Amino acid sequence: MENRNFLKNKLRLVLMAPALALAVMMTSCEKETIDLLPKDRITEASAFQDPERIQLAMLGVYDAAQTGFYSGAQRGYPFGAASTSQADMRGEDMLNVAAFYAFTYESTFNPTTSLNNVYMWETLYGMINKANIMIEGVKTAAAAGVITQEQANSYEGEARFLRALAHHELLIHFARPYNETADASHRGVPYRRTAINDPASVDEAKALGRHSVKESYAFLLEDLDFAENNITINQLTRASKGAAIAFKTRVRLHMRDWNGVISEANKIVSGTETFTSPVGGYALTATPDGPFVGNKGNKESIFSILNSTDDNPGTNAALPVMYSGANRGLVAISPVIWNQPFWPVQDLRRTTLAGDFYGGEKYTTKYKDLTGWSDNTPIIRYAEVLLNLSEAIARTEGVTDKSLALLNSVRGRATSEVYVRSGASAPYLNISSANDLLQAIMNERRIEFLAEGMRWRDIHRTAKNGEFGVTGVPAKVAYGAVKTTDWVAASGQLRPALFTSIPAIPYADDRFLWPIPTSEITTNPVLADQQNPGF
Repeated sequence: MENRNFLKNKLRLVLMAPALALAVMMTSCEKETIDLLPKDRITEASAFQDPERIQLAMLGVYDAAQTGFYSGAQRGYPFGAASTSQADMRGEDMLNVAAFYAFTYESTFNPTTSLNNVYMWETLYGMINKANIMIEGVKTAAAAGVITQEQANSYEGEARFLRALAHHELLIHFARPYNETADASHRGVPYRRTAINDPASVDEAKALGRHSVKESYAFLLEDLDFAENNITINQLTRASKGAAIAFKTRVRLHMRDWNGVISEANKIVSGTETFTSPVGGYALTATPDGPFVGNKGNKESIFSILNSTDDNPGTNAALPVMYSGANRGLVAISPVIWNQPFWPVQDLRRTTLAGDFYGGEKYTTKYKDLTGWSDNTPIIRYAEVLLNLSEAIARTEGVTDKSLALLNSVRGRATSEVYVRSGASAPYLNISSANDLLQAIMNERRIEFLAEGMRWRDIHRTAKNGEFGVTGVPAKVAYGAVKTTDWVAASGQLRPALFTSIPAIPYADDRFLWPIPTSEITTNPVLADQQNPGF
């Protein structure tokens, strides 16, 4: 494993600005920054002059994914923990238990005061800028003969994977879904593909407005196609060929390109009842806790963000701190999901991935290291690919043996109550139509990816059509309105006043999106005229 503390202590690419506002400040101070730079620091100019430094530069991009600055301190923005907790807080299945995520949970954000949302924008674009500097740097290094063209292409593929990952995160929070307009011509986000590292590039960036959603997704797929075809490594915490393919199944699901999902998934899904991948050797673990017990390496996890005991987002941001009642415990399991009849009482995901009560709330136990905070952040697992494929088949062909088998492969390792075509008796659950199957798949996603930040992604892509009961930001339970007796497994007896104590917000409401932060629109006059409505 790479020494991440060495990376943080020794590597500094001085012009990797976290947002356009900061880029303006840094370029104005460029001479002073370089003059004061300690001799043991690596500048952007020298970072691509030998293979070892290029390797460190690549790790620097991953480091930007793991931790970014929040109010002057390093925390888990964007992908160290923040993308998970922020996406969970937008949905109804996880419960906010403190003020920290209240703006997100209650949709009371604005462009200035909601720092959780502001720093998601800023750190995502900071990560993107580092990826762009990496791409330009390895091209120069290959031209100079420092590394081979194959090595340069592989590094570029990793950087472009991370660039795509960051832009997609921005799209699901700051832009309407792909099907908002018939041709996806509505506003997406600025898809930044060049480095901001000198005054000229700052001026260029200030003239860049929001690409359309269609353009944004086209750039995403272009980046992921390049990653698939050029990355030569295969590691859990590094982008890989398999990770690029898997992520494309998610991207095409958001595009509602069902045939595209099937085409991509077929590259990494083979079998009829038990499914494995010819690329990367991915497969489901035998039990649903496998990806979490074996967080540092298992056959199901396709891509995760690296954390370790000596390099993690810290006491205010690490996943085991955010999600464990034994620690800071800011995010609990909501009674909304815990009481759903579609979640069997004996399901192993209740008994092995949820703990006892702490302070009246029930918490996930997916994140195990309560003292060292070293759990990797799961980004995409093989279970998601299988459910993505199951949904795409159901959308195009209806109820088929394969779509049922894909769904049951995920569900069946946790419970004997699997799905079959109509006419079977208990413990099987009958599926009589494509809509029944699609609802079952969505229910399964809520159970399987609980506390992994997936719920908002599914809400975002289905809310416009009002599919599967989702018509916008869902109603939620208010913190303080619940008591221990409200977590009654699959009781089916929900108290209406409790479960709508934070009212639903319809899809058409402006609060379905986050506002572009003031820190960005004050430095980018083009974006100032393209702020999301209502802000």
